[in-house]
Amino acid sequence: MKLWGLRTRLLLAFSLLVVVTAATVAGGTYVLSRTLILQQAQDATARVLVDKASALYPLGPMPPSDGTLSRISGELSDRDLSSLVLYADKASGNEQLRSLITPELREQVRSGNVAWQRVVVRGTPMLVLGTRFTLTLADGQRQASGIEAYVARNMLAEERSIGELATRAWLIGGVALLFAVGLALLAARGVLRPVRELGEAAQRLGEGDLRTRIGVRGSDELAGVARTFNETAEALQRHVGELERMEADARRFVADVSHELRTPLAAMTAVADVLEQEAPRLSGDAGRAVRMSIDETHHLTRLVNDLIEVSRFDAGAAALAPEEVDVAEVVTASLRIRGWAAEVEKDLPTGIFATLDPRRLDVIVANLVGNAVRHGEKPVTLRLSEAGEWITLEVSDRGPGLSPEVLPHVFDRFYKADSARGRSGGSGLGLAIAWENARLHRGTLIAANGPDGGAVFTLRLPRQEVAG
Repeated sequence: MKLWGLRTRLLLAFSLLVVVTAATVAGGTYVLSRTLILQQAQDATARVLVDKASALYPLGPMPPSDGTLSRISGELSDRDLSSLVLYADKASGNEQLRSLITPELREQVRSGNVAWQRVVVRGTPMLVLGTRFTLTLADGQRQASGIEAYVARNMLAEERSIGELATRAWLIGGVALLFAVGLALLAARGVLRPVRELGEAAQRLGEGDLRTRIGVRGSDELAGVARTFNETAEALQRHVGELERMEADARRFVADVSHELRTPLAAMTAVADVLEQEAPRLSGDAGRAVRMSIDETHHLTRLVNDLIEVSRFDAGAAALAPEEVDVAEVVTASLRIRGWAAEVEKDLPTGIFATLDPRRLDVIVANLVGNAVRHGEKPVTLRLSEAGEWITLEVSDRGPGLSPEVLPHVFDRFYKADSARGRSGGSGLGLAIAWENARLHRGTLIAANGPDGGAVFTLRLPRQEVAG
């Protein structure tokens, strides 16, 4: 499972939603329940205090004696409540309560209110309440007696109830989280399965299996995507089939025309050879016409041979005839046959052996060097080197180099960097054939510009024999 894949994101989204919802609901319920429990405990204690205080009337003569204060304290105390009664500097009851009574609480009690506060004593939660006793005069007026009564109640039972609420809230949240994870896994499985099938089908389609289709299940959005994919794959298969048929027809046409032209070209070449011997004795328009015919015949012969070679590559019929050769000797012979030995600066160390097809290496060298001689500037340099299981042949010139818009297309068929060169500038197939021959050797041919200017073509071939 990917770190941030769709499955992970679904799990996180479902889990976060449930956690937030459970925390909100459980937290709200906990706060409300806690407040209600404490409020009920406070109200119950306050009612008990008021009821017991009311039962003590009449209080007796004032100021109260120590016995009266003791009687009041005793009546207010029970199993759950401990009390302290204060009057001026007198006190009766549990003196430990005095430390729990804050000035604020006492101020509220003296103002005539039933006041309360919650405190913690040595880890034990306590509820402290206080009230003031009043006297009813003969005229019906009420007057403060000066007697203050305080009671304290242990809140451990309420604390346990609140703790149980918190535990239940956590349990509910945990169960909800587990439920969310399970739900997310089911949802992810339902969503990811068709997505995964779509991805695998797209990969097979990209690898060339145009018959790839995926099953359509249901009528939801994913089913619509599957139908669209199948329709697209079907249209692509139909169009690609039509293009392949047209390409095969074009290749067959080129191959048929090229082969049909070989016989008349052979006759034309024989005539051109005869005319070439007679050309020096012809002058004026006749001589120029003869020389033009000879050049065009040779150009047409090269074009037909190149087309035949290209048709072999397209048909997959091109094969290697490898043999172990001294690479420097093959390259030197290629230059010598074409009369370029004096025009090229050579760095061709002998003793570099490789198993390759010498005829196809000759074609590569002829195209690269011929391109540099015709379209670059001298000096043209040819360097041979070896590195491990690879040999490298570099052809460079001192011309203007290749423009950035030309570099990506330099090995395209029929591409001419200078469209003004016209038909006499070549067919535009030489570098394409050189690249195909390098590929046939499982090697590479790269075009670039040198740091000091000029075009640089780098051929890398493996030294070991490769299958043709």
